[in-house]
Amino acid sequence: MSMHIRFDRQGALAVVTLDRQPALNALTLDMVATLDDRLAAWANEADVAAVVIRSAGGRAFCAGGDIRALHDASKRRDPYVRDFYRTEYRLNHRIKTYGKPYIALIDGIVMGGGVGLSVHGSLRVVSERCQFAMPETGIGFFPDVGSSWFLPRCPGQLGTYLGLTGARIGAADALYCGAATHYAASVDMAGTLDELGRISWTGDHRGLVTTLLDRLAGDPGPAPLAAHRPAIDRCFAADTVEEILGRLAAEKTAWAEETIAVLQRKSPTSLKVTLRQLRLGAALGDFAAAMRMEYRMALHAVVGEDFYEGVRAALIDKDQAPRWRPATLAEVSDAMVGRFFEPLEEPDLELAA
Repeated sequence: MSMHIRFDRQGALAVVTLDRQPALNALTLDMVATLDDRLAAWANEADVAAVVIRSAGGRAFCAGGDIRALHDASKRRDPYVRDFYRTEYRLNHRIKTYGKPYIALIDGIVMGGGVGLSVHGSLRVVSERCQFAMPETGIGFFPDVGSSWFLPRCPGQLGTYLGLTGARIGAADALYCGAATHYAASVDMAGTLDELGRISWTGDHRGLVTTLLDRLAGDPGPAPLAAHRPAIDRCFAADTVEEILGRLAAEKTAWAEETIAVLQRKSPTSLKVTLRQLRLGAALGDFAAAMRMEYRMALHAVVGEDFYEGVRAALIDKDQAPRWRPATLAEVSDAMVGRFFEPLEEPDLELAA
């Protein structure tokens, strides 16, 4: 049992509370294992009608996995790394295939592993404090926790844009991209939870929750990304990262120039691996296949130089000046990218049917 995650009941509503606020609710192996076990138990309990996940307060819903712990364990060749990704990805799969309504109340930062805890659920409510991002290309990794499935299924090329740039978006854009289903002001989140707890669970449980959230939903205003959508679709539909950069240069706008600058700071290897991942993900037939692919990718990525360097620059020395190897896109060969997708020496990820 993890001390950083709590479980409560409001009648037939099961409530999960993430409570590791000093670390922005960054996920540990104990946290994901504890949550996975509890969800599995609740799935078979007739008196549990639905599940809500939220944070205890503070700045974040969940800022992702505990990357520093994974970095340190990977350097030691500690099995913690394999165990963490195997357990986290099984949890993501359980959430995606859960037979009962699973509602995420997202009030604050939601990145990386936090996206995996929320975006695959039935319903996702965001507040004006939402900051959504998949920033992994900036630490020599790739957008995981089911991003291979979710991002390619965002409208147009929004998912490719978010996955490559790691852009932070707010509530309106989260709704626009499909990461969220409803909006509620931060001050109303507790009331939303109370209303969910008062539902009379007769008939279609998901329909009851959806009807309630539709009634309570507010308007976050226009989505800033909508203004850039035509350019995003034009530029990020290209088959290579180099061509994406070329198309952005041809736009000759301030937004395009800023986007080029953002991409140029990312790991060249991560950019190419991520683009291939998202294109492959678009063609996959089911979510389980995406998670198995990402498990292979993760265990290859955590032994690569760029992951260590990215975490060093972002979290250890905090100089924000990673020295990527290779340093340029031209030096990243197709063979180097392909190695991230090769079979592992150990068995692939096993998922419940």
